Amino acid sequence: MLRLSTFYPDILQMQLTLLDWTVFFGYFAVLALLGWWVNRRKAGNSDDYFLAGNSMPVWVVAVSVLATSQSAATFLGGPDMGFRGNLTYLATNIGALIATFIVIKFLLPRYYQLKVTTVYELLEQRFGASAKDHAGKMYLFGRVFASGARLYMAAIAVAMLLFNNIQASSVLAAIVLLALIGLACTVAGGIRSVIYTDALQCAVYVLAALLVLGFLYHSLGLDLATLLQALAQPAEGGPSKLLLFDWRFDVSSGGVFNMYSALTGFILLNIAAFGLDQDMTQRVLTCKDNKAGARALLSSALMVIPTMLVFILIGFLLYIFYQRADLYQPAQGFADSFAGEKVTVFMYYVLNELPSGLRGLVVVGVIAAALSTITSGLNSMSSVLVADMYKPWRLARRPDTGARHFVRAGQFGMLFTALTLSLMAIVCFYWQQYSDMPLLAFALSVMVFSYSGLLGVFFTALFSKRGNRYSVTAALLSGFCVTLLLQPYILHQLSPPLAALDLGFTWQLCIGTVIATLVCLAGKAAPTTAGKE
Repeated sequence: MLRLSTFYPDILQMQLTLLDWTVFFGYFAVLALLGWWVNRRKAGNSDDYFLAGNSMPVWVVAVSVLATSQSAATFLGGPDMGFRGNLTYLATNIGALIATFIVIKFLLPRYYQLKVTTVYELLEQRFGASAKDHAGKMYLFGRVFASGARLYMAAIAVAMLLFNNIQASSVLAAIVLLALIGLACTVAGGIRSVIYTDALQCAVYVLAALLVLGFLYHSLGLDLATLLQALAQPAEGGPSKLLLFDWRFDVSSGGVFNMYSALTGFILLNIAAFGLDQDMTQRVLTCKDNKAGARALLSSALMVIPTMLVFILIGFLLYIFYQRADLYQPAQGFADSFAGEKVTVFMYYVLNELPSGLRGLVVVGVIAAALSTITSGLNSMSSVLVADMYKPWRLARRPDTGARHFVRAGQFGMLFTALTLSLMAIVCFYWQQYSDMPLLAFALSVMVFSYSGLLGVFFTALFSKRGNRYSVTAALLSGFCVTLLLQPYILHQLSPPLAALDLGFTWQLCIGTVIATLVCLAGKAAPTTAGKE
């Protein structure tokens, strides 16, 4: 995990060269050209602005969903996962594939049938307008923290790479730079711009990762058989780095990638991500129909596997590069701790080893991964603000409001969202600097807090005839509170001995979802017309 106090001037010897800057500005020139091309067609109404008129090609949507599921945290943290661990994370994609089929079977047909702009409109049809409103607010709460924290993490990396320091002015400048670029990429063309720029950004950071992988493999000078043997039998005598399926039963945070977790918590996590999170699902809803959306979602879930494998393989080779002096003689060890703080191995390698040009491409890769998260968050949050909250309020008072008004409202919503995410990133910066409270760990997993209640509510809506607007609100709150109470830092405040209950986030999600579902089911079905209170 990137922490503010991790990096110090003695490791910031790297300076971007002319070739690095050429790569940097070349990327933004291509991005600007793509934005101009996409934005030639202006959105005529809010459905076009937020759903692209259901006209997006399947392959572009699939790549966009892939880009949205990744982030700068993945770009920097994926290699760290391979460096310290093994292949078990890839096995969790079994849960993701199962979740994909569940979303395709039960959720996507309902969304297309109801012609929704946001996924929470399904709850309005089932429980009433307040259910949609409260679910949207729960999503927004989680997304502000999650996307704001990811913006903060990316800004630290960008400040290091561009300004050679992590002073407050440099990090704040990086936050503003990323937010402005993200806003410029999306505000004019809406979701259409987001999807096409996401596709470009995904191609850029995957290309950067592949080139780093190739350079690292070449620099080691070892044949494939030697590498496989070294990875199969780590020097520390621990489990093989090639371990894929881990059947040890472990509910702690250290065991979240075992198969029991993959077949429970990861299924729930991905149902929520692909089917209940407007950030992801909005892209799938831009396809022509349900079948096209299903193909895009399934294609994306399959593409995640080789993409993540590339980042893990980088981590494997970095393990050989830094840890196996018996195989690679120049190895000097990885200085992973500075003043007790951790630094990702990939960032350390970028700062110290990468040549000119490739280093610039990695800078662009970090920015591209960050932008794919920011742009998706801007549009999805704006769609919830406008379609679920502002539009019903406006039409109730001004029924004659024209379609273009809501397009402008969506653009203002994006501006407001960009400002909110920037402020959240700045809060993360100062909170990490002056507080021992692990805000970043909380913020990066906060969507799990929101997902628990949302899963309980949607399961009730899909598979029962019970529940009402009161039990929906209670379920959303109970799912959040139960997950919050299971955090070690909360348990420590309640009773220090309870902090030893180190429950992995996938199991927290399971418990929170079960409780939220029971709470929502406790409400009797209200004899009201759908959409009315």
